[in-house]
Amino acid sequence: MLPLEGITVVSLEQAVAAPFATRQLADLGARVIKVERPGPGDFARGYDETVKGLSSHFVWTNRSKESITLDLKHEESKKVLDKLLSEADVFIHNLAPGAVDRLGFSAAELHERYPQLIICSISGYGTFGPYTNKKAYDLLIQCEAGLVSVTGTEDTPSKAGISIADIAAGMYTYTGVLTAIIQRYKTGKGAIIEVSMLEALAEWMGFPLYYSVYGEAEPKRTGASHATIYPYGPFKAGDEKMVFLGIQNEREWARFCEEVLKDAGLAADVRFDSNSKRVANKEALKAIIEDVFKEMESSDIIDLLEEAKIANARLNTMRELGNHPQLDARNRWAEVDSPAGKLRALIPPVTSDQIETVMNPIPAVGEHTEAILKEFGFDYNQMKPYTEPGGA
Repeated sequence: MLPLEGITVVSLEQAVAAPFATRQLADLGARVIKVERPGPGDFARGYDETVKGLSSHFVWTNRSKESITLDLKHEESKKVLDKLLSEADVFIHNLAPGAVDRLGFSAAELHERYPQLIICSISGYGTFGPYTNKKAYDLLIQCEAGLVSVTGTEDTPSKAGISIADIAAGMYTYTGVLTAIIQRYKTGKGAIIEVSMLEALAEWMGFPLYYSVYGEAEPKRTGASHATIYPYGPFKAGDEKMVFLGIQNEREWARFCEEVLKDAGLAADVRFDSNSKRVANKEALKAIIEDVFKEMESSDIIDLLEEAKIANARLNTMRELGNHPQLDARNRWAEVDSPAGKLRALIPPVTSDQIETVMNPIPAVGEHTEAILKEFGFDYNQMKPYTEPGGA
């Protein structure tokens, strides 16, 4: 039996944060009913068409779900949603602030009607405070949380290359819902959960936050190098490729000097004999390292680093990640069905000898509308005007 088998999740979701959370619940066996707009559905379906005509974001976050379309401007559709929630275990939404309340499904009302229901809202800034109604997109939350201030080069602040604020909020929603399910087994009562993107990402900013609040300066933007440890980051090899390495302690530093740079005496150089000194004199040290590296191919440098037990990495492209030998060796790829046919998908990273992850199809817009309506006692033909574009 899967851990969440028998748990039903109803989700008014769009974009990334909520769909990422509910997909992970589906991975563990929960039934996830995704409520979408008639016609286009979740607007993330239209972000791009690169996965055989499907959106890469949508493919990533929406497998193993059922899709029902409902035009919630109409009372008939609201009755359907209410019926779904009356039999659900979890309700998740990430619509604009106040939108669900205006539809008549506020947390307070639902908690009174369905005390067993776990209700989770995801928003940019939370349900109260001066920023509550401020529009929140991933880049903007990255800015507000200070992530952009510590990312990039000295001259160019940069966003993270992925939707990290959405992902952070999705992860805390996922774990928060699991926590509430465990609590409900003990108390028999549901819960009201709130996750804000700002607070989720702010938690992930713990190191630079403490460093800045209690230190004398904020961490500098250092590109792909570490702001407070050196050498830790990219170095150019003779074939013009970048080799990444990280030195974490003085034992590794001495080994790096002796076995990789072939200069054991460098470890005792007064400019470099502690991490703080290496950071202060990193430009001089970088020149020394790259002067040695320019005589070698990147693959040879990595071999030396491996032999010396110094942490290292190649700079992989996304296509190289898609063919990563470690992922292949560990059988981390599966296939899922979709409206565009079979697609490769990574198996979730938490593995268990007791659980086989659910890897069911990615739904078309409204694919399960008729079946769900019939299951919950509604006449599909009468409901058609409220489930199709250009209806009632």
